[in-house]
Amino acid sequence: MSVVSVYAVFANAEEAERIGRVVVEERLAACINILSPVRSFYRWKGAVESADEVAAILKTSTTAAGRLVARIAALHSYDVPCIATWPIDKILADYAAWVEDSVG
Repeated sequence: MSVVSVYAVFANAEEAERIGRVVVEERLAACINILSPVRSFYRWKGAVESADEVAAILKTSTTAAGRLVARIAALHSYDVPCIATWPIDKILADYAAWVEDSVG
């Protein structure tokens, strides 16, 4: 089994923490790293918008990634949340084993 990162953007730190705790408790992710607020500019419904958001990186197995993405989307406040998987090219073997064991 291999490990992937899942990048997600949330409306605020509280949402990132709430969803992060749920997916870790449900063993869909081994952990979540909640990053500093980010300033986003994007096109939405024909207009350019901006917002302060919170980015996060979650670690999971490739086999659980699809379920994790779906679960984040179901819990998320946005109509179209940013949730993307990033492959990991190199990883410390002990860390990969911990992720895989944590996800189950």
